[in-house]
Amino acid sequence: MTRHRAVVRRRSDPGTETGTGTGTETGTETGTVTVLVVGFVVVVGLLVAVVVDASAAYLRRQQVTALADGAALAAADGAQGEEVYTSGLGVRADIDPVQARAHVAAYLQRTEAAAAFPGLSWQVSTNGTEVQVRLAAPFELPITPSGWVGETSVDGVASAVVEVR
Repeated sequence: MTRHRAVVRRRSDPGTETGTGTGTETGTETGTVTVLVVGFVVVVGLLVAVVVDASAAYLRRQQVTALADGAALAAADGAQGEEVYTSGLGVRADIDPVQARAHVAAYLQRTEAAAAFPGLSWQVSTNGTEVQVRLAAPFELPITPSGWVGETSVDGVASAVVEVR
């Protein structure tokens, strides 16, 4: 009589298999999850730094632009009052560059812009009927990238015209 031996092979759980699929557990993938997690943490950290810096720069630019808007309106408003009384009513008031600079300087001093934005620089230009104010303020990024040596600056530009009616 011939005896037959039944061999039962157990299938291992698919989630615990390692190796090349031969059914042998060699452990060649040990530590790969750690490398993936470290890489993921580095990428997330870089994304957080970029988002924080970009958001801070955007908010600072909005503040500088709002200040430039106020300065341009102050220069135009100062010109409007004088133009109405000296030249009468017309389509657009002429804006004197010297007076525009004086009105912008007075506005920036009144709002204490130099204290809010240390190192603030400004420039006023006119083309006869329009005044343009350009402000620039140095800005320190909240999260400075490694090896960053340059200074960051945020600009704000605004212009105004006076329509005398």
